[in-house]
Amino acid sequence: MSENFKSGFVTIIGRPNVGKSTLMNHLIGQKIAITSNKPQTTRNRIQTVYTDMEKGQIVFVDTPGIHKAKNKLGEYMVNVAERTLNEVDAVLWLVEPSNFIGAGEQHIIEKLKNVTTPVILIINKIDTVEKEKVLEYIDTYRKVYDFAEIVPLSALRGQNTDILVDLIFKYLPYGPQFYDEDTVTDQPERQIVAEIIREKALHALNEEIPHGIAVSVDKMKFRKGKKLVDIDATVVCERESHKGIIIGKQGAMLKKIGSNARYEIEHMLDAKVNLQLWVKVKKDWRDSDFLIKNFGYNKDEM
Repeated sequence: MSENFKSGFVTIIGRPNVGKSTLMNHLIGQKIAITSNKPQTTRNRIQTVYTDMEKGQIVFVDTPGIHKAKNKLGEYMVNVAERTLNEVDAVLWLVEPSNFIGAGEQHIIEKLKNVTTPVILIINKIDTVEKEKVLEYIDTYRKVYDFAEIVPLSALRGQNTDILVDLIFKYLPYGPQFYDEDTVTDQPERQIVAEIIREKALHALNEEIPHGIAVSVDKMKFRKGKKLVDIDATVVCERESHKGIIIGKQGAMLKKIGSNARYEIEHMLDAKVNLQLWVKVKKDWRDSDFLIKNFGYNKDEM
């Protein structure tokens, strides 16, 4: 390892849906965080690791989106996000390309005023706007906060993401390697499996239900001597009427969620997967401390 090796922690913030998980998956080069066009997809802090043996190691702490909370789960998510800001070496704030700074963004600017960490503003999705406009957007944001850097990029297309990595290293301290070079996440496999199933459910279902679903992996067992894993998982929803929609006509919806999830889990585990899904109703689980903990949200961060 070189003497110039740097290492540190970086968090990615931004309103729901601005492309935080897409950016992280792109930087790491494989899928860790689930993505969907529905808000509040990411609920836990996910740590992913980027290692360059010459330059150093960046540990990304993905946080739930900062938004005004509506229930206990929402409050928990916002507390986690805000506490992270002062504990890291740099903050990446993702925004959409726009001249208009909306209420959600204003709310984040207010939170950032209490932060001493350098903030790198990322204007994402620049592949969707005219090049000339990008300078206007940079100007709009430069006036409202003293950013350490401003980087226009496209997480989806990978435009300017290498520039971003170099800039992040600029703000990290010299230090040791925290993780082996082949580590990409600290999420346990069961947690990732549960998240993949939840992602496939989010993709398949309509607007109303997804906020109110959680997934618990009840069993995950590799069969001896075979590249085969048996997984039993439960999709938890808040209402009986939702249960019917998730199962679908003659079980068609649940089958679709299961086969989409199985395909991706097999790819991740590099093994055949025998996946069994059930659906259970737990009323108002998002307002129950016990149930929130039960579905894998960290007790220490409650």
